[in-house]
This record gives sequence, structure tokens and C-alpha cells, in this order.
Amino acid sequence: MIYFDNSATTQAAPEVVDTYDKVSQQIWGNPSSLHRFGEAAFNLLEQSRKQIADLLGVHQSEILFTSGGTEGDNWVLKGTAIEKRAFGNHLITTAVEHPAIHNSMEQLKQLGFEVTYLPVDEAGRISIADLKAAIRPTTILVSVMAVNNEIGTIQPLKAVADVLADYPKIHYHIDAVQGIGKGIQDMIMNDRVDFVTFSGHKFHAPRGIGFIYKRQGRKIAPLLTGGGQERNLRSGTENLPAIAAMSKALRLLLTDEAKKVAQQRAVKNRIYQHIKDRDLVTLFSQPTDDFAPHILCFAIKGVRGETIVHAFEEHDIFISTTSACSSKKHMASSTLMAMHIDESVATSAIRISLDANNTLAEADEFNRVFDVLYDQFKKLSHTESKSSAQV
Repeated sequence: MIYFDNSATTQAAPEVVDTYDKVSQQIWGNPSSLHRFGEAAFNLLEQSRKQIADLLGVHQSEILFTSGGTEGDNWVLKGTAIEKRAFGNHLITTAVEHPAIHNSMEQLKQLGFEVTYLPVDEAGRISIADLKAAIRPTTILVSVMAVNNEIGTIQPLKAVADVLADYPKIHYHIDAVQGIGKGIQDMIMNDRVDFVTFSGHKFHAPRGIGFIYKRQGRKIAPLLTGGGQERNLRSGTENLPAIAAMSKALRLLLTDEAKKVAQQRAVKNRIYQHIKDRDLVTLFSQPTDDFAPHILCFAIKGVRGETIVHAFEEHDIFISTTSACSSKKHMASSTLMAMHIDESVATSAIRISLDANNTLAEADEFNRVFDVLYDQFKKLSHTESKSSAQV
């Protein structure tokens, strides 16, 4: 079995599962309780918070736990809108964001906020000139994803930060769900960034756990009110087993990061070089530093993405259409549509998403199966074209 769908979710690492089980069985007190069981739980909670903060080079108090990327994105956008509504009602994001951002922005529009969606070029990248032109006196937030989840484009995060250095009152948010552990931490955790969203299940932690970075001094309204956990910003009893497990998963992820990134890039390049000259193949990702090392997106002309996915599945190779969130809805890639790719091509797009555990041997097996399937798809395409011509 070859698993090339890591951008959808990753397998929890054995060491991470072991931590989850031990904490569940041995440190099961409520961190808010005053007795020694609660104290032990609280201490582990803060140890986990400190380990994550240390790994990212930030202060312990700047890490706040969530249920994952979707909650984190919703919290930053809506929390900023609520907190800063007296100072402005304009938000800026890109046309290629994850639905957690796009749909939150659309919801805020219904509440009277104004949203600018920055267009992208043929590589799915925004223009800094467009960003500068979009900023208004009423702008309160700029939200940009680090790595596009569909084609792997790395946005110009540092250039955005440089622009926003002249606008210190605007919140700058980065969705780093696809960016952590991919060799771009210095771009993500730069001094001008105010909020960053992370999701544990993208780096071998359990599902249903994540965290945000909130820079000291920045204010954000809570979306969940109640018992006052997470410094009164995100109420609800903390999921301590998952938090401790995520802390370990992040440490494992960032150990030998450069070596792991090189491995993913090598696997991606092996596949890219094998398929790049095929007549029916359109490539949307490139093997360059402007794209993340782990995502390769391409289309096979005349074959729907779900057909390609199931064809590879028959050979025990698991890939996806461009986004797990939209694959079962048979939707065209929102990123490709924003790039003005013809819908007939966009609906043929599939995504390979890698992890440090993937190997060159797996890439070679993928390429072997690709050749078999490509010949079948090409014959089918020629037959259909011939039939159309006869009609």
C-alpha cells in the first residue's frame, strides 16, 4: 500500500499514539481542578505548551490550543472582526484559501463586513502590488495561507509582512496548516505575523487537536465562552491526551527537518520528471522552491479526477482530487478556477501529497502504475475523439 494523501491527513505516529494512551490512562485529571490529579494534568498541559512554543521560537503564553485548523481559522477571522469592529470592517484574503477561511469571510460579509479577495497569477500566487492597492483605512485583517493545499504554492509571506510593517494596527494571519515542517518556518514565524493556525493531524498527531500562535499584545475575541480555559480565550476542558501527543508529534516533525524536506522533494521530483512530458498531462505544481516540497498536482486531459483516484486505488495507491474537503462533492478545484484554468481541465486534477515516510521506491511504483493507467486513458481518449469526429 502506498499512501500519497498526507495533505488530507497523516497516520498518527506510534510514539504519538503511545503518549496519547499513557496520558489518557495515567494523567486523567482535569487541569482546572485544585487537587493533585488536577495539578499533574495542569503541569503536563503547560509543559506541552512550552515545548511547542520552544520549537517555534515563541513565548509559552502565545500558544493557544484548539480543535484543529478549521476552528483556528474561524477563531482568528471572527475573533478579529468582533474585537476590532469599532476600528474598521474591511478584511483582505486571497482567492485560493481553504474553505475554513473563504466560508468564514462569506459569513462575515453577511454581518456587514467587507472582504477583498486578492487574485492570483498562473502559479496561484498573489501580487504584492494588489495587496498594497487593497489596503484601506478600515482594513483590520490580512489573512494569507502559507502553502496552498491544492497545488502547493508558497505565498510571498515575507513580502506581505514587509508591506504590513507600515500598518501595525492590521492583524496579519497565516494559515500554516500545510506549511509546518516544510522548511519555511522562518517565513511563517516572522516578527510581523500576529496569528498562525496549525492542525495536529497534518503532522502525525491525533485528529481533533490543533493550536494557534497569538502574538503578545494582540487582542482577539473568544468564540467559545464558558469556564475560562486558555487564558479566558477558548473555554472548554482541554483535551490533554491529544495536546501532549501533538506536542510530541511536533518535536518529531521538526527533528532533522531539512533531511525530511529533501526526501519529500526528491520523491516529488521523481514523479514530476516521469510525467511532465506526457501529451495529456497538465502540471499545476513545479519542483521549485516557490512550491512546497510535498504537493504535486496535475490533470490528465479527458479523465475526471475521481476516475483517476479510483484507478490508482485499484493498485493500492491512495491519492486524492485536489482537496479532501471537496472531493466527495465532485467540485472543481477552487484554486484552479481562481487561476482561470478551464473547468474541463480543473475537474481532471488530482493531488499527490507526500510525507517524510514516503520513499523513492514508492515513487517508482507510482510511475510504473501511472504508465499502465496512462496508456488506458490515452486509448480511451482517442476512442472518444474518434467517435465524436464520426458523429
